[in-house]
Amino acid sequence: MSTIIKVAGMSCNHCKMAVEKALKAVPGVEKAQVDLEKKQAVVEGTPQREELVKAIEDAGYEVES
Repeated sequence: MSTIIKVAGMSCNHCKMAVEKALKAVPGVEKAQVDLEKKQAVVEGTPQREELVKAIEDAGYEVES
C-alpha cells in the first residue's frame, strides 16, 4: 500500500534524508522516498498515517493537508 504525504519545510538534500530516515523508523514502513521538487513523501508498507505524520513533525517538518 502506498501513502503520499505533502511535506513543508524541506529545502535541501539533508532535509530529504532526515525525513526519509524518520519515516523508515516507523513500524510497518517497507520503503520511504522523498521528492524535494514535489515536496512529498511516498511511503510503501502498512503504517498508520498518524504515525507517519508524527515522525515527520518530530523530525522538524510540517505536514500539509
